[in-house]
Amino acid sequence: MSDKKTFYLTTAIAYTSSKPHIGNVYEAILADAIVRYKKKDGFDTWFQTGTDEHGQKIEQKALSLGVTPKAHVDKVSKELRDTYDLMNVKYDHFIRTTDDYHEKQVALAFDKLLKKGDIYKGTYEGFYCVNCESYFTEKDLVDGCCPDCGAKVSKNSEECYFLKLEPYRERLLNYINDNPSFIEPEARKNEMINNFLKNPIPDLCVSRTSYKWGIPVISDPKHVIYVWIDALINYITGLGYDFSGNNGDLYKKFWPADIHLIGKDILRFHTIYWPIMLMALDIPLPKQVFGHPWVLMNHQKMSKHTGNVIYADELVNVFGVDAVRYYVLHEIPFAQDGNITYELVCERSNSDLANTYGNLVSRTLAMVKKYFGDEPITKGTPTEFDAPLKEAFLQAYGKYHNLMDQFKVADALEEAMKALRSANKYIDETAPWILAKDESKKDTLKNVLYNLLEAIRLGTIILEPAIPETAAKVYKALGTSKTELKDLSFGLVDSYNITPTEILFKRLDVKEVMDEVVAKEEAKKKALEEAKLAEEKAKGKEEITIDDFEKIDLVVGQIVEAKKHPKADKLLVFKINIGTEVRQIVSGIAKFYTPEELIGKKVIVVKNLKAIKLRGEESHGMLLCGSDDIDSYLELVNIDKCKPGDTVR
Repeated sequence: MSDKKTFYLTTAIAYTSSKPHIGNVYEAILADAIVRYKKKDGFDTWFQTGTDEHGQKIEQKALSLGVTPKAHVDKVSKELRDTYDLMNVKYDHFIRTTDDYHEKQVALAFDKLLKKGDIYKGTYEGFYCVNCESYFTEKDLVDGCCPDCGAKVSKNSEECYFLKLEPYRERLLNYINDNPSFIEPEARKNEMINNFLKNPIPDLCVSRTSYKWGIPVISDPKHVIYVWIDALINYITGLGYDFSGNNGDLYKKFWPADIHLIGKDILRFHTIYWPIMLMALDIPLPKQVFGHPWVLMNHQKMSKHTGNVIYADELVNVFGVDAVRYYVLHEIPFAQDGNITYELVCERSNSDLANTYGNLVSRTLAMVKKYFGDEPITKGTPTEFDAPLKEAFLQAYGKYHNLMDQFKVADALEEAMKALRSANKYIDETAPWILAKDESKKDTLKNVLYNLLEAIRLGTIILEPAIPETAAKVYKALGTSKTELKDLSFGLVDSYNITPTEILFKRLDVKEVMDEVVAKEEAKKKALEEAKLAEEKAKGKEEITIDDFEKIDLVVGQIVEAKKHPKADKLLVFKINIGTEVRQIVSGIAKFYTPEELIGKKVIVVKNLKAIKLRGEESHGMLLCGSDDIDSYLELVNIDKCKPGDTVR
C-alpha cells in the first residue's frame, strides 16, 4: 500500500440522450484540473467518470431513431469519451451503467434494501417528468410543468416500489450539521436543508413498470429499478464494491469519496437520496458533494431543445484545447453561473494567454537567445526590482494552494495571472534591451533573464492543471524538471539552457473569428436542412386513407384561353372548361410554357380547391404538374381521350 494521501473524485455520470455540449463537458474539465492539482501536490488520486445509460428517455430516444437502446447509448458514450480525449481529460475509470458488473451490483443493492425493509411495494400516483427522470407532487409543479426543466409532465398511477426516506431524515440533518463542508457551496447546503430536510419528506418511488430499458428487480422482474438508484450506485461499483461482501482493493483504498463534483441542478439526488441509500446500506458517506454552477450561453442555460448550445469540438477548432479549458475554468466562478460566447473566449484568450502569458514566454526566450545565445542563464547581479517580483510570486502560490484546496479554480488561475502580469511589468522596469547595450551590465542582464525564466516556470506550474499541453511545451523549452508544487520556490533552478518553442497562443481578431463562426454555422444549418429535405423525400408524405383521397375532386379540363399575368412574370392566367362551367385558374408555369402552345390542351384540374386571389387575379382551382424538387423542369399532366368534366380517379 502507498504511503501517499489518497484523493477520490467523481463527476456525475453523463446522461446518454445526445452529444454533450460545452456546458456538460465543463464538469469533466473542472474535475480534471482539480485531480491534476492534487496529483502535483503528492496525492495518490482516482478520477472516475462515465455514462448513465438506462431509463425511459433513452428508450424513447432510441425508438425515435429506429435503433436499439444499447446501440444508441454505445454511440453517445463513445462521443463523450472522444470529447473527453479531445479536451485532455485524463480519468482513471470510465464506468457505464450498462456494464455487467454494475448492473449485477445495482440489482443486489435493491434486493438488500428490499429484504431489510427499507424498500416496500406500493402504488405511485403523481406526476412524472421523462426529461428529468423525476417524480413530482402537484404542489411541486410550476404552471403544471416540471419545476426543474419546464417540460410537460404526465400523471401516472402504477404499482411500484418505494425507498423509505423519513426514518433517515434526522440522521442526515445531523450529519450535515456535524460536517459543515459536506455540501458546498454554502448556499447549496442551505437550499437543501430549507427546501427539503426541515420538514418530513415523502418516500421515493424507486421502480417503474411502464418501460423495459433498465435493470430488473431480482424478485419481481416486471419492475425496472429507478434510473437514479442505478446511476448513484456507480460511485462505489466503479471501485469494485461487492454487495456479496467481497469488496475490491480500490474501494478499500479510496472510499469514502473526497468529492462528488456535480451540477447544482442534481444536488437533491446526491445530498438527500444518495446519503440515505448509503445509510440504509451501512456504507460510509462521501466527504463532500460540490454543486458547481452552470455554463450559460448569452446568459441563458444551454439547451439542445432551443438550440443555444456550443460544442467543445467547435470551440477547439477555433481556439485550441488549452484556450477553451482555460476559459471555462477561469470564467465560471465558485458559486455563480458563468457565461460563454465565441467573442468572450476570443477576448480572454487574447488578454490572458496571448498577451500576458504567451507574450512573456516568447519575449523572454527571444531575449535569452539574442543576448546570450546557447550560454546557460544563471543568477547574477540583483536589481531593485527583483524583490517585488519574487514577492508577487510568493503571494500568488500561497493563495493558489489555499484556493485550489477549496476548489476555487477560477480565483486560483487569476492569482497566477496577477503574478505573470508582474513579470511583464518587471521587463518594462528593468529594460533588458538597454542593459544589453552596456557590457558592464551583462551580469545584471543575465540576472533579469534568469528571474524571468523562473517567473515563467513558477507561473506555468500553477497554470498547468488548466493548460497541460501548453505547460509541457514550456517545460521542454525551459529544459527543467522542477515542475511539481514542491518546486514552487523562486531561485530553485541553478541554470537554464533553453530551446526555442512555437508561439503558444496567437492573438486573434474578434471580427475574423466571428465571420468564420457565422460562415460555419450557416454551412451547418444548410447541410442540416438539405439532410432533412432528403430524409423527407425518401420517407415521402404521410400516408392517407381512401377517404382522404375521396375528398379531392379531380376533373378533366380544357384550356380555352391563356395569357400572361399583367402583374407577375411567373404566372399565366387560364380560362378552363371543366364541363359544368368555364373557370379562371392562375398557375406559375410561365417559365416553362407560352400561352399560345397551351390553348386546346386537356389538363387535370383540382376542382374543389378554395378560390384565392394571386396578384389581383382570381384563381379557382389548380392544375396538376410533374417536376423535380427544385423545379429545374416542369410538365403539365395531359389527357387525350377524355372530355371536359370527366372525373379523374
